[in-house]
Amino acid sequence: MKGLIVAAGQGTRLREKGEQKPLIPIRGMPLIERVIATLALSGIEEIVVVTGYRAEALTPRLREIGQKHDVTIIPAYNPAWQRANGVSVSAARQYLEGEFLLTMCDHLVEPGLISGLMAAKVEPDTVTLAIDRQIEHPLNDPEDVTRVKFEGEHLRAIGKVIRDFNGFDTGVFRCSPVMFEALAESQARGDDSISGGMTVLAEWGKARVFDIGRHVWLDVDDPLAFSKAEQLLAAGKL
Repeated sequence: MKGLIVAAGQGTRLREKGEQKPLIPIRGMPLIERVIATLALSGIEEIVVVTGYRAEALTPRLREIGQKHDVTIIPAYNPAWQRANGVSVSAARQYLEGEFLLTMCDHLVEPGLISGLMAAKVEPDTVTLAIDRQIEHPLNDPEDVTRVKFEGEHLRAIGKVIRDFNGFDTGVFRCSPVMFEALAESQARGDDSISGGMTVLAEWGKARVFDIGRHVWLDVDDPLAFSKAEQLLAAGKL
């Protein structure tokens, strides 16, 4: 299975920590390198990284990181990087033929979350989202996290503002090529986001969920989350 990391945006809410979000060091290692290292530890040997904002600075570093962790890194440039993240996923389509694991350059997760999702039994021609059911005392910002509504293993709804929700979107997906079809449909409707693609898949009956249990994950999107991540890393929890 290949990996896909979205790293095209500006990351303005972390600008005080560094000019380019994927390369901001956290406890001595760039954010994106931590994501790549986790995927490599889970057995993924080839990773497509979608670049955009300041790609000329990020791409050379990706080669170095790939060599360090013994993985092949394939940069895929998204010229429309200002648009929502689903467009970045679409930009990688030519490099991904079969199943792939999708995640974000600023989401730090326990390796067990990745390996568990990779080992799970999934239905052909579906996309499975890793979800967090711990919504009572969330580690992530409950006002910023993407919410999900699911029944059994079926995803029913996803979005930032849905009120009837019972889980959080961790930003980790196990995808089949049907993801690209759903993103194309969502973009045709005017929604460029990954969540828009998942909404289409839910309509098609092709969206599934995987419960991460007690595994830890963190969307490092602002200074407060950055501080939390530093503490978790120092404690060996990420």
